[in-house]
Amino acid sequence: MTGIAKRLGLLGACVALVGCAASGPEVLYGLSAPNPTPVAAKRRSVQILVPQPTALKALDTTSIAVAERGPSYTYFGKVAWSDSLPKVFQAQLVETLETTGKLNGVALPGQGLLIDYQLQTTLRSFEVRLDGGNRALVEVSARLVDDRTGRAVRSRVFTASVPSRAVEPAPAVDALNAASDRVVLEMADWVVNSL
Repeated sequence: MTGIAKRLGLLGACVALVGCAASGPEVLYGLSAPNPTPVAAKRRSVQILVPQPTALKALDTTSIAVAERGPSYTYFGKVAWSDSLPKVFQAQLVETLETTGKLNGVALPGQGLLIDYQLQTTLRSFEVRLDGGNRALVEVSARLVDDRTGRAVRSRVFTASVPSRAVEPAPAVDALNAASDRVVLEMADWVVNSL
């Protein structure tokens, strides 16, 4: 292979890599954790594990979901969550629980705390809905499980819907963040008052 052919081959490889990098998301979004209002409950001397939420494959992705009718999804192009949606939501939930200041410890799996309870969650909806007006819909089922016995202590479904100013990524993510804020704040209050 001549020097020119080698250079052309390298140039082609570089162009291919740049093309691949350019096809990825232009913007990555996360969920900011809200500041909980002070919870009236006393501080609990318990430690809680927050496993990664479960979700159907349509939501267990970095893509930001849009649903027109029923459970059929499309996704915004050129934008994505900063990690898979369950991990992004898990980080927001953990931070919110920690910020209450009412729990002795909040941990992710593998962090080595002696756990009293697990807060197991399932993401049922986390999308911008176009049927019945443009709105962000977040629905999460939660179950508090005694880590020693494996018995569910309490369970509940949390739902929030927030209008989206437009069906574009930035306002849609703002609305999803606001809906998720409502869910995690309500869930944090529920957790603290359930123990």
